[in-house]
Amino acid sequence: MKRFVSGLAPTLALAMGFLVAGSAWAGTLDDIAKNGVIRGGFRENAHPFAYKGPNGKPSGFMVQLCEAVAGDIAKQLKLPGLKVEFVPVTTENRLDMIKQGKIDLLCDSLTETLDRRAVVDFSITTFVDGTSFAIRNDGPRDMQDLAGKKVGAVAGTLTEEELRKALASIHVAATVVPFTDFTAAMTALEKGEISAYFAGGAMLTAMIKDHKDASRILLANTYLSLEPFALAMKLGEGPFRLAVDRALSHIYRSGQIATIFGDVFGKNARPTQQLQTLYMIATLPE
Repeated sequence: MKRFVSGLAPTLALAMGFLVAGSAWAGTLDDIAKNGVIRGGFRENAHPFAYKGPNGKPSGFMVQLCEAVAGDIAKQLKLPGLKVEFVPVTTENRLDMIKQGKIDLLCDSLTETLDRRAVVDFSITTFVDGTSFAIRNDGPRDMQDLAGKKVGAVAGTLTEEELRKALASIHVAATVVPFTDFTAAMTALEKGEISAYFAGGAMLTAMIKDHKDASRILLANTYLSLEPFALAMKLGEGPFRLAVDRALSHIYRSGQIATIFGDVFGKNARPTQQLQTLYMIATLPE
């Protein structure tokens, strides 16, 4: 009996090895290879990172970055016909859409946090931004001046959470008004219904630039946080995450990231020194 068990052990080990090897390619990457499609989630109003353009098509920095990632993964899998299918998500459901397998990759200005890493996986960093706030020309220039006033932030975001913490830490009693739409928040700011609107600095800069009366809106010279963005995917999908990180490393190393940056932020725009350093550090060697 002992000889039988000892003889069976190598066979079982070999079989288990095949199972492990097979499971390594199962899941998201295997589905992408079979279906020829990467499903990218994007918010329709998170300008300039993800939004629905005038032609109705998904646009923005993270959207273009996901398209570039898909192009590189197509080369990795030797699937020249690989396509990206963009699926609208909201601030409230975007993580659930990943967990439920309704999207493969979240193409969004999502801040990577330890709490979020408990429920989804993240790529290497794709952008670094910080929370600031927009005001009218005659608005408060300092956080202390917000006492007794109404301020806005998008509901359910890390920005809203950080804003409440920041106000509490400096003992400023301001009323936080949650918004679900960026345009509505800017309209409320313009009408004086709120004294300040908090969001990512890059997002606020883009919104002010495109505002019909940009000269009346200012960006405060204050940042509450430094937030690293990354592409998110289903937890535990190691092979897919590796493919995404390899694609991003290729995009950073080749300089394609600067082309994407220029397409979104303007031909003469260049990544800040902070971003340039990020892309150098984040790039992984083969």
